[in-house]
Amino acid sequence: MKYLDLDIKTINQKLKNKEIKPIDLVNEAFAKIEVNNLNCFITLNKEEAIKQALKLENQEVDNILFGLPIAIKDNIITKDLRTTAASHILDDFIPVYDATVISKIKEKNMIIIGKTNMDEFAMGSTGETSYFGNTLNPWDKTSVPGGSSSGSASCVAARITPFALGTDTGGSIRQPSSFCGVVGLKPTYGRVSRYGIIAFASSLDQAGPITRNVYENALLLNVISGHDNHDLTSSYEEVKDYTSLIGKDVSSLKIAVPNYYMSEVIDKKVKQAVLEVIEILKKEGCQVDFVDIDYLQYAIPLYQIIALSEASSNLARYDGVRYGLKIDNFNNIDELYKNTRSIGFGNEVKRRIMIGSYILSGENANVYYYKALKLRKIMTDNLKKCFNQYDLIIGPTNTDVAYKLGVKQDDALKSFYDDLLTIPVNMAGLPALSLPIGFKNNLPIGMHIIGNYFQEEIIYQLASFIEKTLNLNLNAKEVK
Repeated sequence: MKYLDLDIKTINQKLKNKEIKPIDLVNEAFAKIEVNNLNCFITLNKEEAIKQALKLENQEVDNILFGLPIAIKDNIITKDLRTTAASHILDDFIPVYDATVISKIKEKNMIIIGKTNMDEFAMGSTGETSYFGNTLNPWDKTSVPGGSSSGSASCVAARITPFALGTDTGGSIRQPSSFCGVVGLKPTYGRVSRYGIIAFASSLDQAGPITRNVYENALLLNVISGHDNHDLTSSYEEVKDYTSLIGKDVSSLKIAVPNYYMSEVIDKKVKQAVLEVIEILKKEGCQVDFVDIDYLQYAIPLYQIIALSEASSNLARYDGVRYGLKIDNFNNIDELYKNTRSIGFGNEVKRRIMIGSYILSGENANVYYYKALKLRKIMTDNLKKCFNQYDLIIGPTNTDVAYKLGVKQDDALKSFYDDLLTIPVNMAGLPALSLPIGFKNNLPIGMHIIGNYFQEEIIYQLASFIEKTLNLNLNAKEVK
């Protein structure tokens, strides 16, 4: 029996009835890892997972996520479990504490299967910049899985685990979710604690759930949300039941479609899939309008300036002194820093650090960085104005479906354009979700649903309607 192919409610009921045990789910997950051979994990937690599963056998099943396997992106700190951020500079780092999101899932007695592969320090959109080799896309192993949360999306798509955690700086949950045909949500900035998450760009990073369907996504967001005193950017906003509007009528929703999201750069079949969903929504009674939102076209240069500047600052801590890679080849402190970082960082990370350091140097900070912050605020204000009239914004998640491995690996600019449609959300700190809405050449097409601040439940309301109406039955899809 493939228990992990069942829906969550059925698994939960079987656990309650003692028809199955947590160890059955854990053993199945590890068996699937061996069979699928997707390189979607860097470190497996097999011994501890089995120990925890056996310990849970005699405990009461007190919540719907009890005993369920989950995969964790490898830039999220896990106590006593190696955390590398897919970088050589941290490839033997064993944390001494848990990230807040890890503490929260442990409180629900979820079982961590392992740490998933990713682009190094979350810098990339293809899953190819990892020190541990690229992740493979379960739909087509010759195509990229997206990034940077490549392993988490690939793992869920292959039905190895029903749940995974990712992080999103410019689209790193939604973009691989689109390429792998799963559901991924970037929550409102501050909705989920960043404590214990290895920083890329602190004003943009946010952890979020990657799951098989909308309902399961909302369940996991319920668990990981909430204020955290360890994170000064954490919001005091009340945590809602994000499943509360799933299945509710959507006819009263007002939806905007930015013309920017339906421009000529969008593949025709991707655009057509979105237009077909729009027609379904109109027939259901939704108001759907095409609108212009100014400054969205500046998303990529703004992201390059702001994210890379913050990255150069955040990654300055990796110096070979306090933790991480240790080298013996140096004669003075300057050589220690230079040699450690030259050996420890991959090319993409080095490139971004150098650009960020240049941007923040002297007068450049005024010319580039502070000007970018002003434009970011203008872009954010324009998105806020849109939400004065509309409940949601929709469009494609990506300009096209997954492309072949190696196509953009040596092009420093092309990879940024994978996040053309997702970056504005991070700039504004808004919540957004990607869900599959169809296929092109047997590869999934993702749809992007953007909500107003702390209104994730409305995103799930629309997403669940689209999911049910299209009935793509991705759970039953044979993934090879």
